[in-house]
Amino acid sequence: MINTKDILETINMIKDENLDIRTITMGISLYDCAADSVDVACDRIYDKITTSAKDLVKVGCDIEKEYGIPIINKRVSVTPISMVGGRYSSEDYVKIAHTLDRAADTLGINFIGGYGALVQKGFTDNARNLIESIPVALAETERVCSSVNVASTKAGINMDAVAIMGRIIKEAAYLTRDKDSIGCAKLVVFANVPEDNPFMAGAFHGVGEAERVINVGVSGPGVVSSAIKRAGNCDFSSLAETIKKTAFKITRMGQLVATEASNRLGVPFGIVDLSLAPTPAVGDSVAHILEGMGIERCGAHGTTAALALLNDAVKKGGVMASSQVGGLSGAFIPVSEDAGMIDAVKAGALSLEKLEAMTAVCSVGLDMIAIPGDTPAETICGIIADEISIGVANTKTTAVRVIPAYGKGVGDGVEFGGLLGYAPIMSVSKFGCADFIARGGHIPAPIHSLKN
Repeated sequence: MINTKDILETINMIKDENLDIRTITMGISLYDCAADSVDVACDRIYDKITTSAKDLVKVGCDIEKEYGIPIINKRVSVTPISMVGGRYSSEDYVKIAHTLDRAADTLGINFIGGYGALVQKGFTDNARNLIESIPVALAETERVCSSVNVASTKAGINMDAVAIMGRIIKEAAYLTRDKDSIGCAKLVVFANVPEDNPFMAGAFHGVGEAERVINVGVSGPGVVSSAIKRAGNCDFSSLAETIKKTAFKITRMGQLVATEASNRLGVPFGIVDLSLAPTPAVGDSVAHILEGMGIERCGAHGTTAALALLNDAVKKGGVMASSQVGGLSGAFIPVSEDAGMIDAVKAGALSLEKLEAMTAVCSVGLDMIAIPGDTPAETICGIIADEISIGVANTKTTAVRVIPAYGKGVGDGVEFGGLLGYAPIMSVSKFGCADFIARGGHIPAPIHSLKN
């Protein structure tokens, strides 16, 4: 039963602690848009997206007004475009990217995800052509997001794909060099990618999903941070209980919004992603949660243990609050999107190596990290390979979204604005790995993948 205390507590979370619904994302299947002619496919894709999601923004705004719950983004994810069908060249795929961008503009959404490929075990011709088109597609569109899955625990790591993605990231950085290489902020490389993730840039509509589905991503770092502060100097068991109870309350709000959006749009409810997704706003930082636990500065010794406790407690509390939990569901640690992370980098407390260690116990991976623009493609491949290996070995999702900021070095920064925020340039190892990357081929799946 809902009581006055619960209502007032939720109002306070929204008003003073930055609680919000980060995104309502409609997933849309595009399999029925396949055509031999790319122009016909583009027409079908545009019509399918704009018809399916025509009321998405309106419904989101209506729910926001009626319940007083901020819904920051309304988005769309689609079937990985390399799987839509037809024999398309890289130039054809760029046409499809423009179509996606036009559909997003018509709907009034900020991002559309799914311009990507699944190549963990090998390449189809279409997947290879789409990957080659990514830099131009991201440079020539505003709202299109791209993701490529290069590895899984079952398949191992496609190192040929890793090698290609290092070059693709460099090209995307160059083609958007007049905008602080923002193209790379819309491109993510995955291992064990979830097929129901509502968050960009990695959202897409998975191959086993329904025709249409509604997925919701919640966010409440400020709420968790305030709860920890109120808990005071308690022991770890009590701290975990505090976080679990808070995550439960946050996720219940997400469940409410997801159910309402599903009913009003006539689209099945998919999942609630209960991730703690930070923003550059003051008081909305995952880093500050860790510091509230007693870490002097995010990145100090003890940070990984604190993050592990946080991530586990969020999952345990959130999973009881929703009928269906999915996506990434954990704590995000994107540098540019988290005011505390930015401060920690500037203070010299947080390095790329420490961030990599932290990704072993939280959601996603090396996210929104700016590195020097002259970083060799092979070094970027090495960063990807290291992070993806953590995901494959630990049967978890990991990802890399790095921005080699063209013409900039350590001491500089990139400014994207909005949720993408600001990122100081972080140093990378001066030692190379070109000979390792040049080996090519496949890193086999770990032995524990054989579970049949």
